[in-house]
Amino acid sequence: MSTKQNIPIPFSDLKRVVIIGGGFGGIKLAQKLNDKHFEVVLVDRHNYHTFQPLLYQVATAGLEPDSIAGPLRKQLEGRKHFYFRMATVEYVDPTLNHIQTDIGILDYDYLVIATGSKTNYFGNKSIMENAFPLKQIPQALDLRSHILQNFENAVIETNPSNLERHMNIVIVGGGPTGVEVAGALGELKRSVLPKDYPELDLTQMRIILVEGQDKLLAAMSDKASTKSYDYVQKFDVDVRLQCFVTDFDGEVATLSNGEIIQTYTVIWAAGVMGNVIDGLGEQAIEKSRILVDEYNLVQGYKNVFAIGDVATMKTSEFPNGHAMMAPAAMQQGELLAKNLKAIESHQPLKSFKFFDKGSMATVGRNRAVVDLPGNVSYGGLLAWLTWMFIHLVQIIGLRNRLIIFSNWVWNYFTYDRGTRLIIRRFTPKFKLKKQKISGRKEAS
Repeated sequence: MSTKQNIPIPFSDLKRVVIIGGGFGGIKLAQKLNDKHFEVVLVDRHNYHTFQPLLYQVATAGLEPDSIAGPLRKQLEGRKHFYFRMATVEYVDPTLNHIQTDIGILDYDYLVIATGSKTNYFGNKSIMENAFPLKQIPQALDLRSHILQNFENAVIETNPSNLERHMNIVIVGGGPTGVEVAGALGELKRSVLPKDYPELDLTQMRIILVEGQDKLLAAMSDKASTKSYDYVQKFDVDVRLQCFVTDFDGEVATLSNGEIIQTYTVIWAAGVMGNVIDGLGEQAIEKSRILVDEYNLVQGYKNVFAIGDVATMKTSEFPNGHAMMAPAAMQQGELLAKNLKAIESHQPLKSFKFFDKGSMATVGRNRAVVDLPGNVSYGGLLAWLTWMFIHLVQIIGLRNRLIIFSNWVWNYFTYDRGTRLIIRRFTPKFKLKKQKISGRKEAS
């Protein structure tokens, strides 16, 4: 039995909806729930919402983190029966209708799990320990510091092998994130780093993009895939298709084709998995995601729902569930708000139907690809402008939109990145292990 105290929430006779996760789905649900009918408690381990599609720009010195993040309390201020609590959820107890967190216990009438996804390393321990994921703002900042530190160290490096490790970067995964990171690093190599480090021969810098399938952007059209391949190659990116990184010890990356790459930097964008919380029965979990019906109700429960990346809703059109992307999460959150109100008013529920608005990816300046419904696909400048417009519209907050737009305009006309700051030094895990073995302490 837990000895934790209840998390204090002002008393209300309204039905309490607890939402775990302040991502796209959780925010949309909270916004759409009527505070006249429900008491809403949003729980997240961070006090901010992250616009994950632009994390790669934070990692590659294009944007500062506060421009792609917004306080969760700010998103729903002024709501009488809305509460936010910053906490890490440890366990869900559906039999007692409460969740256990690191700050206490929280009861619910309805529970909505919107915890999103986490990085999937497919059981490879060496990669999990040494590669750089790109799912959270702290991870993006770590990667940015690491890359900049590598070039600062490259300037004074006299060992050819170490110089190679400082300058080489391997990106694993040819989906939107991998392609966008590759394009952003290609722009850095072409336009920014030569000015910052004139004493280095940047032609020695290698950017290697590794993809296990036979094409990039496999989920998009063949036209988009072909164009993205051409675009990244124009940024001097080496592409390895039908290839995997099998091992990375922090200094050497080994590929499935036998190739050995000297590098300190492997960026892991090869897959995600549902961020499932302990406590749900086995019947509700499949392949690290939560099984839900067409109303997002978790299998085996009457008042527990799941939306977004963490949920699998199997239909004839989507036998493996919907893609783990923001549009599905937001649409599920919006519909669930209506269905919760329908439950309370004893009205029939509406089943979820995903509206595919298309997909897109950018590969740098004037280069992007867009797929729209109806087999419409295009690339180049128009696709790049489309990508920028859609992302600006989706960013939460006018301030953030203005900051991001001004940064993009500055970068476009000056070929410069204004955020090349090492605010806090980053030491990779493998170096920390070496320091521990040798008895040295990390410099403060």
